[in-house]
Amino acid sequence: MIRPKCISALISALTLLSVSLVYLGYTGTARADDEKPIHALFVCGGCCHDYAKQKDIITKGISARANVDWTIAFDTDNGTSHINPVYNNAEWSKGYDVVVHDECSADVKDLGVINRILKPHREGLPAVVIHCGMHCYRSAGFPDVTPWFELTGMQSTGHGAQLPIEIHFIDSESPITKSLKDWTTIHEELYNNSAGKPLDTAHALATGAQGTNRTIVAWTNEYKGKTKVFCTTIGHNNETCADPRYLDLVTRGLLWSVGKLDDAHFKAVKAEPSDK
Repeated sequence: MIRPKCISALISALTLLSVSLVYLGYTGTARADDEKPIHALFVCGGCCHDYAKQKDIITKGISARANVDWTIAFDTDNGTSHINPVYNNAEWSKGYDVVVHDECSADVKDLGVINRILKPHREGLPAVVIHCGMHCYRSAGFPDVTPWFELTGMQSTGHGAQLPIEIHFIDSESPITKSLKDWTTIHEELYNNSAGKPLDTAHALATGAQGTNRTIVAWTNEYKGKTKVFCTTIGHNNETCADPRYLDLVTRGLLWSVGKLDDAHFKAVKAEPSDK
């Protein structure tokens, strides 16, 4: 027979255990939320795009979905041959977990500069390359494989007229795309795949079509056998950059590149940033 005092002690012990489990569960959740942010560098500027607004649209949109702390290197020069001042420092990438390349610098062809930009990525620093970042740094040998194309994993030399792009995810098993749905953009630029296919180090995630013209528009690349790179050629216009479907894709690609694509690090967003 269990004595009343024993029953009372048992109830107290169970209550304490219950409270402890609730506390531990809460602590686990809080630990994910309070984890140190991902330190990201967003490099943008150059020709042909509204980088003044897109730098805020994209960074705010990603930070609404993931714990990312940004440094923005915005070059106000609107040409294609100007070097973003951030690259003047030999240790330009120090302290960052990932770099987002959204610059438009097709006519920066100095191999010394290009190698300075690529050096940290060759050493393992993850990268995200957006839209015109694909058309940068066309050094000697263009349009054949150049050092920059080895980073992106895809050769692209141009695009056609702005028309809606039908985006179709061709890899439903990738952690980046498995929860995403096909959609059609507003008028956007469809970049070509000038070699007809990605490099052997790249893996296609999505295609985009304008009528019968279909090309790969999102993919991953393994650079130098160790560096994770996520790329998408979508993202010319502000409205597209602010589209929740686009921001979901880019955020998931960024988290994948740093090894943090999971439910603890990605959160769905209902309201979008107001900057357009």
